[in-house]
Amino acid sequence: MTQHSPTAILRNGLRLLVPLSVAATISLYFYPIFAGCAFPLPPDQYGVGSADTGRAAFVETAKLHWPYSNTTDNSSLPSLADPLRSHAPFRLLALGDPQLEGDTSIPTDYLGVFPHLRSLVRRLTFRSSHASFRHRVRDSLHDVVDILLEDVFNALESVRKRIDLFGNDFYLAHIYRTLHWWTRPTHVTVLGDLVGSQWLEDAEFFRRASRFWSRVFRGAERVPDHLAAYPADEYDLAGYLDGGASNESEAWTRRVINVAGNHDIGYAGDINENRVERFERAFGKVNYELRFELPLTNTSLAETAYDATNNPDSNRLLPELRVVVLNDMNLDTPAASTEHQDATYAFINSVINTAAAVEFKGHFTLVLTHIPLYKPEGVCVDDPFFDFHGHDGSLKEQNQLSADASKGFLEGIMGISGDVHAPAHGRGRRGIILNGHDHEGCDTWHYINQTIADREKRGWEVKRWRQATKSAIVGQPDVPGLREITVRSMMGEFGGNAGLLSIWFDEANWEWRAEYAACPLGKQYFWWLVHIVDLVVIVGIVLSVSLGVLASSGVDVDQAITNIALRILRIFWGDQSPGAIHPGAPTSIAKREREKAAMRLTPS
Repeated sequence: MTQHSPTAILRNGLRLLVPLSVAATISLYFYPIFAGCAFPLPPDQYGVGSADTGRAAFVETAKLHWPYSNTTDNSSLPSLADPLRSHAPFRLLALGDPQLEGDTSIPTDYLGVFPHLRSLVRRLTFRSSHASFRHRVRDSLHDVVDILLEDVFNALESVRKRIDLFGNDFYLAHIYRTLHWWTRPTHVTVLGDLVGSQWLEDAEFFRRASRFWSRVFRGAERVPDHLAAYPADEYDLAGYLDGGASNESEAWTRRVINVAGNHDIGYAGDINENRVERFERAFGKVNYELRFELPLTNTSLAETAYDATNNPDSNRLLPELRVVVLNDMNLDTPAASTEHQDATYAFINSVINTAAAVEFKGHFTLVLTHIPLYKPEGVCVDDPFFDFHGHDGSLKEQNQLSADASKGFLEGIMGISGDVHAPAHGRGRRGIILNGHDHEGCDTWHYINQTIADREKRGWEVKRWRQATKSAIVGQPDVPGLREITVRSMMGEFGGNAGLLSIWFDEANWEWRAEYAACPLGKQYFWWLVHIVDLVVIVGIVLSVSLGVLASSGVDVDQAITNIALRILRIFWGDQSPGAIHPGAPTSIAKREREKAAMRLTPS
């Protein structure tokens, strides 16, 4: 075997590709580790410091995978772990806008396979009518051109798109599966646009729903209808935030809280009974709430909570997290279905009427919805935009909610007011809003300045979260506000992003707090490249082993491969006569054949 023999080339290629394949595969399948991804870590048990989204959070996450993390002996844990810090009791893996595509993006599914070929056959077999034979010939020639320039292209594009859709499902699945394994969330949400179009036929909609559950979120399940409750004064808890000690807590790690998006049920001008019904059948209700209670281990603290008999003067409620899942696609008008719009507003009113009074502390409201709140132009990537149907004037498209609809969130659900004399001085309820829709993502702080002397000029303002924290307006008692996080899309075009939201209870101040971090995988091209290289390596290894087995059995593998290559070259050049060498053949092959001929002429 020479240095340039086929088997040597194969083995040298594997020596180069195998290390590259192993390194790339490890970096892909352990990307949260290399990216330092982790849920934000609350301050220590004494409330000292601030939430950590860096090294300390990563170390605590790594401890979850330490072999002895479930033992009572902590002496084996890494010394850089902080014994005073623990994970947030509510850790939400937030994913935005997967938008599963399907038949509407595959040309052969809606145009047919080689439609012009079938048309050509009908014309040539005289199964179609024409004004004259000349017209028949003309149309037949048009079909030939369309076959070459359209049908062939559409067939190739359809094959490419089918492969792309197949790979995209597993790319999205990789994000969910890998982050779920590494970060150990207590809850998961997908913030709308689960599928790619609201105009789908029912059959295609449920095919995509099947892919959603069987590929992308394999092993997960939707929120059961009996837990997805309508707001009421008397309610049952959906679970306890006890760190997974109960079976119910373990069950929530498998459930996906799905939010309806415009590509799922349409905007206000598109929503109808059928679109809502099929979404709820496949993914869960469009409007509901979940309430989770945090058990207090400190009995002396628990005794300070409000009790109508024993402690009626306390403003402390037992720690409770309220998750409100809201369809905000039909908050703005005109809506095609006033019935569904009325149902949405009735739901919001029930949320407001069943909330604890703003004077009480201890409850936290997490709103999960799809369309972001109103922001002036330039704050986020998507500026305010509205479009309406021409046939009935109903709402066709919007980038954000209107300013009035946004006030319903801030002043209604959250109870924030510009009036300093309002209950709780207008500070409202503790909470946060998560949504999708704007694929680029955005993190903002909505606030109202109570220090402005003229009440008529007090209005809602908004800044980017970093700007708001830098200007120190967050947390100011006379500038109440609310954080809104628009989670960047998990689609490959937007870097395969995922949001990590931690919510924990500050016992010292009897208030819930929240912090957010992002963890992108990267463009889908890297995912494809790694798996293509892996496939090439696997084929190469199988081929190398097979050739080795043949060589050990006495077969001259290199000579056999050379002969096969020569035959292919001769067929390609159109000369299949024995011993014939085309003038354009490679020099090394021609030289080898001349040497063989000379050996045959040499007398023994």
